[in-house]
Amino acid sequence: MPRFSVIVPAYQVQAYLHECMASVLEQSFTDLELIAVDDCSPDACGAIIDEFAARDARVRAVHLKENVGLGRARNAGMRYATGDYLIFLDGDDSLTPHALREIADRVKETGDPDVLVYDYARTFWSGETVRNVRAGQLTEEGPAPFRLDDRPGLLNVLMVVWNKAYRREFVERERFAFPPGYYEDTPWTYPVLMAAETIATLDRVCVHYRQRRQGSILGTTSSRHFDIFDQYDRVFAHLDAHPELARWRPLLFRRMVDHLSAVFLKRDRLPRGTRAEFLRKARAHYRRYRVGDAGLPSGNRLRHALVRLGSHRAYRALWTATRLKRRVARLTGALARGVRTAALRLHYGVQRRLPVRTDHAVFAGYGGRGHGCNPGALEAAFRTLAPGMRTAWIADPEFHHTIPTGTRRLTPGSAAYWTALARSKYLVDNVGFDRRLVKRPGQVMIQTQHGTPLKHMGLDLQERPAAARGTDFAELLRGADQWDYCLSANRHSTLVWERVFPSGYTTLEYGQPRSDVFQKATPTDVARLRESLGIPEGSVAVLYAPTHRDYLRTQRAALDLERVLRRLGPRFVLLTRAHPAYRAPLTGGGARLIDVSDHPSVESLCLASDALITDYSSLMFDYAGLDRPIVIHADDWEAYEAARGTYFDLRAFPPGAVARSEDELIDIFATGHWRGSRSAQLRAAFRERFCPYDDGRAAERVVRHVVLGETAGLPAVVPLEERRPVPSAADRNTLSPLTTVPTSGVSVPVVDRP
Repeated sequence: MPRFSVIVPAYQVQAYLHECMASVLEQSFTDLELIAVDDCSPDACGAIIDEFAARDARVRAVHLKENVGLGRARNAGMRYATGDYLIFLDGDDSLTPHALREIADRVKETGDPDVLVYDYARTFWSGETVRNVRAGQLTEEGPAPFRLDDRPGLLNVLMVVWNKAYRREFVERERFAFPPGYYEDTPWTYPVLMAAETIATLDRVCVHYRQRRQGSILGTTSSRHFDIFDQYDRVFAHLDAHPELARWRPLLFRRMVDHLSAVFLKRDRLPRGTRAEFLRKARAHYRRYRVGDAGLPSGNRLRHALVRLGSHRAYRALWTATRLKRRVARLTGALARGVRTAALRLHYGVQRRLPVRTDHAVFAGYGGRGHGCNPGALEAAFRTLAPGMRTAWIADPEFHHTIPTGTRRLTPGSAAYWTALARSKYLVDNVGFDRRLVKRPGQVMIQTQHGTPLKHMGLDLQERPAAARGTDFAELLRGADQWDYCLSANRHSTLVWERVFPSGYTTLEYGQPRSDVFQKATPTDVARLRESLGIPEGSVAVLYAPTHRDYLRTQRAALDLERVLRRLGPRFVLLTRAHPAYRAPLTGGGARLIDVSDHPSVESLCLASDALITDYSSLMFDYAGLDRPIVIHADDWEAYEAARGTYFDLRAFPPGAVARSEDELIDIFATGHWRGSRSAQLRAAFRERFCPYDDGRAAERVVRHVVLGETAGLPAVVPLEERRPVPSAADRNTLSPLTTVPTSGVSVPVVDRP
């Protein structure tokens, strides 16, 4: 008896069926049977099924003599099922890698529930992938298993059959079966969830739900969309036969109203001339099944009125009135915004004629994000070394909580914002200030940059249209012309910045201020950070921080993080930090996979971790200053270099071991090479080239030079061999003693490994 019976009905899906069946048979969990049902399909579906059955004994081919529709084809597959659990998958959809293993683990963990609900993502023909917007309902927090009464919000998740695993004994005991017709999932899913004694959830995308450009059943124009009325008749007949379920009637009524209106409002579903009849039937169902005051939320009132009135003319009148109301609101809002813009422009003009405040400094980072990066380190140094200086930070309101209490908070576009830009002497940013800023005589602008450049920047992007994406290079140079100072962490950065941002600023090659904390933090700080992130004591925490791919239209995961974790073993924890443009699913994996994408301080994440995995992110240059292991995952170097351009071949001069595939990456950790002596030697050479000034006093040197005017006698740079960055928790607690290996004239601590 296999653990899973995966039932795949197939009708006119020959272009997708191979991928669908392969996604099942190539699962890392192999205790399954695949029952593929050819619903008398006129295309090659039957032949494809037979080919798979000939190659794999786990495939059972079922050929129906006539087309019976999706529901009855599933019933035919269930008659042959022998697995503990039934899983349904449409022939144009697919399982994600390792989905069945995750389902099996969760089923075992929750005591074999009647139903396990898991997540899905829509995959569009354009290549875009979007996760279910109701994913929050699938949280694994709280008691499990449970009944529907304990979590009724599950009924807000798409009511389909293929996002659940069903215990076969439960289905057979309750005699559940699919009815004929369209919308056959409706009278299956509601009764199943209401009857289940035990339900569990899995917060992981297990199904890719294909959004076909053309050809999907529900996307075709047909009078069979009227089947939806029969399906809801079956739902309410089930409630009538089970009086103990009467409490669900109001909720199911609201779901029916929403569903009926959705079908009507889809312009490509109902044949011409049938829309009035559909509304009349919808009104009849509304009157037949309404219970008491079962009104809808305000967002659904128009749809509610459409079904209740059963008149498209009345609905159009309501819709027109609502649209007119919204248009008036928009015009009023636009007028108010215009008046406000004019007032702010006048305000800014007046403020520019008032004296510059020599004791004011304004800071910003990443276009309105929170306190941090190089500007954040300089803001703290301004307050420490120039006590009379009054600092302000520009950030969107949702990031105001990251700003220190002694620093004024400014919201972009506000009157206070324009006052600060007009009258502060020091303007500090890591990308660029508002294009409308007019720099005044007496103001000092500091461009901190935000890392050492590996990828092409500035004018070098003129030859990289995929990366430039409409960059206004004239505006870019105009912004650089306003800089008084540009910070540089090393000679490499200096040569790049002065060439790609050619202007008259002064380069301050003093180090990376944001890296100062690596030399100043204590073991107590590291322990506190790890505890705040939920890193189990004694674990090896690896920070995974991928960068953006300019050559990809949609960003996808380069690593199967759950597989990596399984292969690394229970001692390892992954801290996953997605690039702002890189939103791959990072959930799952339990307590050992921690998504830190929204954490306000990447420097804190570096301190909390024991090693870094990255691809081409500039974070590697900062992390090297910590003198902790770095592993490069360069599986697409050629494509990345061709699209973006790089200043050197990272594979030839890496900060540690280089993996060209996921398996190589796993092997690097399994063999200990990630923290071996060769990796330490590579890191030492990398530090020597890119971290010559990162001794913990970079911000101090900048403030003393720019604010205090101390151009001579600045703090001397601490030699590399004398620096003592705070050790990682693993270095202190679990790894072998450190020894010293001379490399390129620099004595560096490395792990003594074969």
